[in-house]
Amino acid sequence: MTSQLFAICFNATRPPDLARFWSGVLGRELADGPDDDVTILPPDTGGFRIRFLPSQEPKTSQNRAHFDLTSTSPQDQRQTVARALELGGKHIDVGQLPEEGHVVLADPDGNEFCVIEAGNEFLADTGFIGALSCDGTREVGHFWSEALGWPLVWDQDQETAIQSPDGGTKITWGGPPVAPKTGTNRLYFELSLPAGADGEAEVARLLSLGSTRTDSGEGDGDGVRVLMLDPDGNEFSVRRPRPAVAG
Repeated sequence: MTSQLFAICFNATRPPDLARFWSGVLGRELADGPDDDVTILPPDTGGFRIRFLPSQEPKTSQNRAHFDLTSTSPQDQRQTVARALELGGKHIDVGQLPEEGHVVLADPDGNEFCVIEAGNEFLADTGFIGALSCDGTREVGHFWSEALGWPLVWDQDQETAIQSPDGGTKITWGGPPVAPKTGTNRLYFELSLPAGADGEAEVARLLSLGSTRTDSGEGDGDGVRVLMLDPDGNEFSVRRPRPAVAG
C-alpha cells in the first residue's frame, strides 16, 4: 500500500514557540503533546499535520522548501502579513523584485515563507497553504508523484508540481539550477502506513523508485521510523506500524 503524507516536519530550535507562531498564522489547532514534539492538526481528515521537532543545528542557507500562503483579496493578504508580523515574523529579502506581488517573510526561526497575492490561478482552490514550494529537479518531482500516488499537475520546462487526488496543497519543484545542499534540511516529509501494511515492502518500493536508506530504523511509540533520502538528497522518514503481536 502506498505511503501517505502524514506530516511536514520542521526542525526547530524552540518547537513550542514555532508551533504557536504557525498555529496563529494558519488558524489551526495545536494537538496535545510533549514540548519536544508539537503538532498542528490538519483542517480536515485528509490533510497533513505540521510537526515541530527539536534541533540545535544552525540555519546556514535558504531552505529548500517553503510554504506559499494564498490570499482572497489585497486586504486579506495585508491581514495575513500583519498577523505574521505581530506573532514574531519579519520581512526578508531573497531577491524578489519590487513589481512582484507576493510578500516574503520569515518565521521566528528564520524559515522563509511567502504570502501570495490574490488572483493566483495556479493556487486557486488549494486552500490557505497553497503550496509547499521546493528547490528541486524534475526527477524528484516524478519520484514524489510515484511515491505518494499524487498525479503530476504541472510538468513543463523542468518544473513539476503534484497534488493529492483529493485536492488541497500542491507540492512544487522549480527545476535547475538547484542550490547545493548544506547540512540537514529544516523541512522534511514524514510518511506513514496504515496498520497492517507491509512496511518492508513499502520501503523496498521507495528504494526502487530512486530513494536511498540512511538507517536501519528506530523505534518509537507508534512504530518503526525509517530515515531515507529522495533522489535530490532530501531527508524524509517513513513511519512503519509495529507488527501485531500474536495472542
